[in-house]
Amino acid sequence: MYKITIIIPVYNTEKYLKELCDSICNQTMPLEDIQVVMVDDASTDNSAQIMDEYAEKYSNFVSVKLEKNNKVAGTARNIGMKYAEGKYLMFADADDFYMKDACENLYNEIEEKEADFVTANYINTDFDGKLWNRSIFDKNKYKSFKLSIYDYDKSFYVLNSGVWNKIFRRSFVEENNMKFLEEVPAEDAYFTTSCFMKSDKVYYCNKVIYCYRQRNKGDLGTKSVSFNCSKEYFNGINKAYKEIYENFKKNGFLAFYRFTYAKNMSYMLYKFIDSEIEDEEKIHIMKEMQWFYNLSIELKVPAVHKSQRMIIEKIHEKEYEEALNYCKIIADIRRFLPKEIKEKMCKPDAKMYKEINEYTAEFERNKNV
Repeated sequence: MYKITIIIPVYNTEKYLKELCDSICNQTMPLEDIQVVMVDDASTDNSAQIMDEYAEKYSNFVSVKLEKNNKVAGTARNIGMKYAEGKYLMFADADDFYMKDACENLYNEIEEKEADFVTANYINTDFDGKLWNRSIFDKNKYKSFKLSIYDYDKSFYVLNSGVWNKIFRRSFVEENNMKFLEEVPAEDAYFTTSCFMKSDKVYYCNKVIYCYRQRNKGDLGTKSVSFNCSKEYFNGINKAYKEIYENFKKNGFLAFYRFTYAKNMSYMLYKFIDSEIEDEEKIHIMKEMQWFYNLSIELKVPAVHKSQRMIIEKIHEKEYEEALNYCKIIADIRRFLPKEIKEKMCKPDAKMYKEINEYTAEFERNKNV
């Protein structure tokens, strides 16, 4: 049995796939301990040929090809898990790459802690692979620790939705029949949060193990679905968010979900505001996602900015034309803002999370009435 199986969904990433595969081949963990399952989602470039090259050169590299493009990675990841033979599962996006000691660090951590899964620190890179100056999580502020779904501070903050900076015990995944959502975005958020709700043996490792590439908008591939803010994308994210919400609700963890919701609400609303789809389609999307924005009131999670609150109030009141006008005003302003400021606007800050936490007791009381 391999120690680790790494599953890689591949779609039009010929520019980057070799760098990822080489980063696996050059791990400090012996390569014979690692199985690599690459699943091509009907690429139209040379990605499949690159996969075959590695599969021919290394017996532990597996090349799987799908006939139909599924647009998002959920199907490829689910199929990849069927080929897994490792004791543990890791996942990578085909346009990213690993630090050289990633597998060794994650394997040692999950073995030592006897955990169901471990989430780790990571770092962004430029499109050319140049590392940014700081890791995502401050190493001095967030040391390694055990996560809890009842911790609305540290645990929430370090449990990002991606699966690519994590390692999972395969027996835990299989025994709980964990699957990725298919044909919709945010499939990894559903998987990660499902695992978190089913386990009390989850740990954070503050070592940087993964390099997450910031791609250009026009550069297609693994992350392209997030760039393509079409009506189809928002319809898909609406379905995914509903599945995630219902999953938290069914398992009785809405208190923790409120923090996840705050982040998703802010991120998605600005994504919607910045999108260039037609007005008629935007109104359709607002109608379809009204249930989602109504949760701001039901869960006592106020919007981050006053401008957001005005839009959400109009959607709640079904005054979609007025909500659209507010969106246009904010979109015009955001066009002149630096990228860093725009990104900061999309994320709730510490003050916002503190405000949500202050409402937690009241939320719990009302829930039990």
